[in-house]
Amino acid sequence: MILNSFLFNLLICLTTCNFDNQVIETYSNPVSSLSLPDPTVIRADDGLFYLFATEDIRNTPIMRSSDLVNWELTGTAFTAETRPSFESGGGIWAPDINFINGQYVLYYAMSRWGGEWTCGIGIATAGRPEGPFTDRGKLFRSNEIGVQNSIDPFFIEDEGKKYLFWGSFHGIYAIELSYDGLSVRPGAEKRQVAGTAYEGVYIFKRDGYYYMFCSTGTCCEGVNSTYMTVVGRSENLFGPYLNRKGESMNDNRHEILIHGNEQFAGTGHNSEIITDKNGRTWMLYHAVDRKNPRGRKLMLDEIQWKDDWPYVEGGTPSTKWIKPQF
Repeated sequence: MILNSFLFNLLICLTTCNFDNQVIETYSNPVSSLSLPDPTVIRADDGLFYLFATEDIRNTPIMRSSDLVNWELTGTAFTAETRPSFESGGGIWAPDINFINGQYVLYYAMSRWGGEWTCGIGIATAGRPEGPFTDRGKLFRSNEIGVQNSIDPFFIEDEGKKYLFWGSFHGIYAIELSYDGLSVRPGAEKRQVAGTAYEGVYIFKRDGYYYMFCSTGTCCEGVNSTYMTVVGRSENLFGPYLNRKGESMNDNRHEILIHGNEQFAGTGHNSEIITDKNGRTWMLYHAVDRKNPRGRKLMLDEIQWKDDWPYVEGGTPSTKWIKPQF
């Protein structure tokens, strides 16, 4: 608490300072009053950030921002007429937005509570980040790929090949995709890359290491949610991902990146990591605000690095912090 008090006072001081004619500004969490679970973000050619989140009543909301702090609702990925329908009664969960071969590709999970063998992952495409998106149908379902609870997709391109990672508490898996990213490569086989404690995988490559960020715990119990973000690292995309002690995420061992505190609970399902013009790295994620517990609110925190390991100051969400610069 002494450190946090010191940092808070330092931040307040910095807001009155001017370095190279640039005022240092702060922001407060959460950065949106809307419920925006499972955020995914991309910076488009117009220089703006576009964020997609798990569907609520808005058919997959699309938010827009110039600074990761101030967000406006710009539309939805789907309408009632165009939303995917391969899982009867299913919701659209945990989207993942990417720019692949000249178009925006949105991977999404479609599921209903308890439908762990009929849920699956689908694809939609658009020419612009704000849509409209055209659904391309399912990529695969749990009962087709042989992975229970096949949700939470994450796309990555590495060494000229495209891959999809996915999974939720029954193992994290990966499989190679076609060149256009719209189908599984013929003959490709899935491989398990992490254990059964995780969901919401995201992989970030930095200085020779691959960092696997995942969420563990309960996501959706309001202020009683135990969700937290954890991490391991590897020199290979497919692992093994290890913690500081050399223990493997295949055995559900990890480092804790961020967990709840007296104001926020359920700190999980992080977005892509964004680097600002000063080289600082940033992560959006969701949490439950204990003071206003309706929904899962959008949070922003800086990822700092020490000895090639990521950390968030204090290991818990900030209330105020220095804004990113773009």
